Amino acid sequence: MAVPKKKTSKAKSRSRRASAWRLVVAGAASCPSCGAAKRSHAVCPQCGYYRGRPAVEIQG
Repeated sequence: MAVPKKKTSKAKSRSRRASAWRLVVAGAASCPSCGAAKRSHAVCPQCGYYRGRPAVEIQG
């Protein structure tokens, strides 16, 4: 069996474990109807359109 030549430091092992806790920012896309930034696969908060059709009526 293979045996490690050097001891793995606490920082190395903890950083390897910490990578599982990393938060991922959801990808942003631009709305095709108004051009505002919105989350992918979600209704546009500015115009209320989703996939080229009005999905929600925006007040204001």
